[in-house]
Amino acid sequence: MKSLYLKSYTLLLALVAVFTLVSCSDDDPEAIVEEEIITSIEITLTPGELPGAQTITLESRDLDGDGPNAPVVEVSGPLAANTVYTGSIRLLNELESPVEDMTIEIEELDEEHQLFYVLSGANATVAYTDSDSDGNPVGLAFTLTTGAASSGTLTVILRHEPKKPNTGAADAGGETDIEQSFSIVIQ
Repeated sequence: MKSLYLKSYTLLLALVAVFTLVSCSDDDPEAIVEEEIITSIEITLTPGELPGAQTITLESRDLDGDGPNAPVVEVSGPLAANTVYTGSIRLLNELESPVEDMTIEIEELDEEHQLFYVLSGANATVAYTDSDSDGNPVGLAFTLTTGAASSGTLTVILRHEPKKPNTGAADAGGETDIEQSFSIVIQ
């Protein structure tokens, strides 16, 4: 009888120890973060000192969010060849009233975000002109330098929690918050 009591007592202590270890783990539940909704992208490209070169805007608006309608994409005109443009981007959630400027959140949480500018076919390059507190690029400010006449696409990708530093969108990982391609012409 004493042996059965001792076995039961030992089993009870073992169960209490297991439950104590499980309940005291350091795994705090992660806070639920609402998905960032970005309905609109506004890119402004301001030319350097080339006489007659115009400021160019690239805009994408998807006012039904994940609805059935495709975004409305507009490019205000061709880019001038052999020109350095100063670029800036603004990201909005126009489903909110008043409109929510998501660019502010990206500035505040710059270590957790990076914009990528991927060129295909167009004779141009993009360079970052801003960085987060660790010295890694963010992409809210950049330069776009055009070469000879050509045409192609400029794809803008916003990644949340990318690996930093990285060698580009293919290497960065993270979660894509928004991706949009613009047809561009360099004359």
